[in-house]
Amino acid sequence: MERKKKFNVPHVYILLLVLILIFSVLSYIIPAGQYDMMTIIDNPETGHERTVVDPDTFTYIESTPVSLLQFLTAVPRGLQESAQIIFFIFIVGGAMTVVQETRSIEAGLGRLINALKGKTWVVIPVVMIFFSLCGSVFGMAEETIPFIPIFVSLMVAAGYDSMTGAGIVLCGAGAGFAGAFINPFTIQVAQGIAEVELLSGMGFRIVLYICLVLLAIAFMLRYAAKIKKNPELSVMHDIDKQREDLIDLGDLPAFTGRRKAILVVFCVAIVFLVYAVITWGWYMDEIAALFLAMSMIIAVIDDKLSFNSYAETLGRGMSEIATGALVVGFARGILVVMTDGNILHTILNACAGFLSQLPSMVSAIGMYIFQCLLNFIVPSGSGQAAVSMPIMAPLSDLVGVTRQTACIAFQLGDGISNIFTPTSGYFMAGLALARIPWAKWAKWILPLIGLEYLLGAIFVVVAQVIGLQ
Repeated sequence: MERKKKFNVPHVYILLLVLILIFSVLSYIIPAGQYDMMTIIDNPETGHERTVVDPDTFTYIESTPVSLLQFLTAVPRGLQESAQIIFFIFIVGGAMTVVQETRSIEAGLGRLINALKGKTWVVIPVVMIFFSLCGSVFGMAEETIPFIPIFVSLMVAAGYDSMTGAGIVLCGAGAGFAGAFINPFTIQVAQGIAEVELLSGMGFRIVLYICLVLLAIAFMLRYAAKIKKNPELSVMHDIDKQREDLIDLGDLPAFTGRRKAILVVFCVAIVFLVYAVITWGWYMDEIAALFLAMSMIIAVIDDKLSFNSYAETLGRGMSEIATGALVVGFARGILVVMTDGNILHTILNACAGFLSQLPSMVSAIGMYIFQCLLNFIVPSGSGQAAVSMPIMAPLSDLVGVTRQTACIAFQLGDGISNIFTPTSGYFMAGLALARIPWAKWAKWILPLIGLEYLLGAIFVVVAQVIGLQ
């Protein structure tokens, strides 16, 4: 019998290169156009300024189709423009490898699992609620990266799989980010641009947050119970058996004083990270410096890491996460060619014109769908707000949609696909650390993403029906 050829999902690099090619070709079809840019104060309390499009200034300009050289240099230029996040991922990946090399997490978490015995499932909702709050309050995204390998090891040792470990971190933070009620990088930016009172509509957003988080927790608990009952049902079963960072609960390393001290240093670094992000507004450079300093202190505490072995371990960690880190540059290449061809603003203007012809309820859903699709091209929350909200806010006035509803549509459209789209840099880096192929993750997470999109649409409709202000 002839074997049926199984369709293999292309490698994420291929997917992104195809998208770069598609938008390069579209630059020959879609007329070039642009909005003028203007500077606004998006947070009156801090006086922070932001450059956004001026919605009343769109004009068509001379066509600037993407040349072959521009297409071929899109990835190198994308890597340069994304250097901050790429090197952040490298440093965090290297630092976490140093921590893992000491086996301190293995020793500590292994004993925790043994202590929980048959109640390890309680870890799932508790951890997801914690990460969801972080995503909602201060927009936790890149900060999830160091936690992923920890919970992957923990969940695999507890009888689940690496998908469960990565899922409780990414799905928890993702649900909180999409249903955020404070997040300064999405909600407050969008409301500032839309000239809506900052943090207004709080009650509505809290209900949205609760619904999204409960949905994510239910999805994870259902999957985890299935894997616990029959591990072979895991899509990661064969890969997990070959993992080098597995915790053997029957042969745990000694929980020595040095390992306890290393865990204390690690926990203090994480607590300090959360405090610094909320209080001082730390971002990638400062967080990377924190993890680099943490790895140095841990290397000094550990009696087996010499200067050279520390450097080699740090380098090995960076090399292991290179595929995920470089995805950020490939993804940025899409925006690079759209900018070269001057077609992004044309697409924005065309969508706004189409939505303006629709009834108010349909326009509200249309805005939501538009923001969902735009997030695949512009995955940055604040970046997406800067190009879309100056257009969507005045458009909402014309079609009878409240500006608060437009902000809700942006928030959901921007947040839901962050743990699905390959253009999301921190997400792809997290999968690289967890050693989970994107194709397997995409197939696994798709039902949850679909349910979240549906739930988001319901909330957009409700916001429009009640005239949310």
